[in-house]
Amino acid sequence: MKWKGRRSSTNVEDRRGRGGKTIVGGGIGGILILLIVTLLGGNPGDLLNSVTGTEPSTNTSYTEAAEEKELAEFVSVVLADTEEVWSELFARQNKTYENPTLVLYTDSVQSACGVAGSAVGPFYCPGDQKLYIDLSFYDELQREFQAPGDFAMAYVIAHEVGHHVQTLLGTTEQLAAMRQKLGETEYNKYQVRFELQADYLAGVWANHAQGMNLLEEGDLDEALTAASAVGDDTIQKRAQGYVVPDSFTHGTSEQRKSWFYKGFQSGTIEGGDSLAGGVCKTISRIHQQAAAMFYWQQPASYFTDTYF
Repeated sequence: MKWKGRRSSTNVEDRRGRGGKTIVGGGIGGILILLIVTLLGGNPGDLLNSVTGTEPSTNTSYTEAAEEKELAEFVSVVLADTEEVWSELFARQNKTYENPTLVLYTDSVQSACGVAGSAVGPFYCPGDQKLYIDLSFYDELQREFQAPGDFAMAYVIAHEVGHHVQTLLGTTEQLAAMRQKLGETEYNKYQVRFELQADYLAGVWANHAQGMNLLEEGDLDEALTAASAVGDDTIQKRAQGYVVPDSFTHGTSEQRKSWFYKGFQSGTIEGGDSLAGGVCKTISRIHQQAAAMFYWQQPASYFTDTYF
């Protein structure tokens, strides 16, 4: 991706060096369980406060390596690109796009959704409309998920921004209203559609990035590889050797690649409104009034299953 020398976002909050006190129950096993729950789209909010012992410390003695500095600059440029694209797309619909904040942290972080350790991976918290990422995830993306390349990381950022777009459009609160109305298996189906829509929205951004001549050869393949690497079926096979489709909450590898690519081809918000059976239209038609009432009665920690 062509990013060096370009505008960085001013909506970046650097909290690196303040972590280090998080205690995850069960040692490595506890970390692995939390990571799997997060990546599979369970409700890590239910785990955050129970498996993390304390809030991050306030130690600010942090030395930034040259490679990490460059990566921080990269994600800031990507965020700036998403701001530009979504501001334009919202304006076309006579709406105002409210920029999210990207929080950089190490080890652990306090969000409106609770205290999270870096094992949680990148996530978006609707409670404060902030994206959170420990930059060490870039190495994990390459090493553990076999998804190298800067545009793989750009896809991750764009996916989380996609969740922010869903929050601004009201889809997040509509989905939340369904949690108490549906059984787990049925709710998971809507959760999958919700996550696939975020992949679609990431693809919409990538379409406009290409239109701005920002993509380089191989970038699209890097994003598709990353999307495939975090499919429910792929993660479950790696973690336990078999898959349980009823527990899927983010979609299969093929679905995630497919919906990202649909967004990339379309470049419009509207193309994602009917994805996977019409999540926006279905939820809006059946639950819109209930969602408005239900959403405002819930604490911020309730809305924590929009993680990458």
